[in-house]
Amino acid sequence: MNSSRLCCAIWTLFTVLLTGCLYGQTEECKTSMYPPKGPTFKGSVQWYTVNLDEPPVTRWDGVIKDKKNELVAMIQAIKVLANSLVPSGKLIDLVDNGLPLMLGSMPYPFNEEIQGISTASGVPLGEVILFNIFYEVFTVCTSVVAEDTHGNLYHGRNLDFGLLMGWNHKNHSWALTDKLKPLAVNIDFKRNNVTVFKSTNFAGYVGILTGVRPKLFTLTMNERFNFDGGYVGILEWILGNRDGMWMGFLTRSVLENATSYEDAKKQLTHTKLLAPAYFILGGNQTGQGCVITRTRVNALDVWEIELKLGRWYVLETNYDHWEKPFILDDRRTPAMRCMNKTTQNNISFKTLYDVLSTKPVLNKLTTYTTLMEVSTGKLETFLRECPDPCSPW
Repeated sequence: MNSSRLCCAIWTLFTVLLTGCLYGQTEECKTSMYPPKGPTFKGSVQWYTVNLDEPPVTRWDGVIKDKKNELVAMIQAIKVLANSLVPSGKLIDLVDNGLPLMLGSMPYPFNEEIQGISTASGVPLGEVILFNIFYEVFTVCTSVVAEDTHGNLYHGRNLDFGLLMGWNHKNHSWALTDKLKPLAVNIDFKRNNVTVFKSTNFAGYVGILTGVRPKLFTLTMNERFNFDGGYVGILEWILGNRDGMWMGFLTRSVLENATSYEDAKKQLTHTKLLAPAYFILGGNQTGQGCVITRTRVNALDVWEIELKLGRWYVLETNYDHWEKPFILDDRRTPAMRCMNKTTQNNISFKTLYDVLSTKPVLNKLTTYTTLMEVSTGKLETFLRECPDPCSPW
């Protein structure tokens, strides 16, 4: 990187940090935000069906047909960012020529689905693989599972993505966050014309970050920052050590195959991973809600709803719940303050959406908010905006 690009990067970082200091203050807990409306609501997310009885190479064709232009625009934004870091274009050449060699080592059916998405969209295979790898290392979020006084369980999440990936000085927004929002889709995965599970996805990404298996469990995944992180796991995979599971592939496999909350918890706790993570899992019976704190090898902690201790919800951002969050990224404290103010008597889709609409829980990285209810299998997703003043993360 030459000196002018280095200066530009430093200035961008300084601007973002300054914005965070100016706009990072918490606000009063929001109320009456649901049904979604106003300047923080960018639109609802369209539903699609993915038929698991179809061959993997064609099962995403319907989604990609509708979202091809948006996927191409997202990939182009990634290229611009990559070329700003490595101006020679060699990084993209490596992606286009090197990453396709990984496809054969990826597990079925995900490898064939990725190939099919590349064919249907015309996006080079390596770039589709890169799009799928991103979520192993760049997802910052807020997830919460809560139980009301009648034993009903609700699961909500803000999906935040795009940190340090191109700050738009004019719009005060993250470039990749803006490009991701049009790619958000709700998917009804069916087999034999019966729903197996539902999810909120980004078109072109075959893993799962947010999903519900109706009447059994709900599941979200948050990134866990750690030196032994996703970069290390991906590098090991490339070098031939492939005993770890891709996070997004594991969550999708669990949603498709686990037969109960306890079965899902066991798989999420014990499966070796490429990257550390937090799995936030909700069940269908009283007390079934937990945050599983994972290293790449094992679980450090399983933090569960415990009504006898007054813990009627569990809430996770991107820091171990027994440690204080990073001082410049404390979404946990305002989120818990609003949950406590809501009280167990009043928790619902409506009030959970209010919590997730309160700054800085809602921030410039927030692409969508999803609400799930396990007993009905209900999943609702809304695209979000965070008008200034708003924290960049």
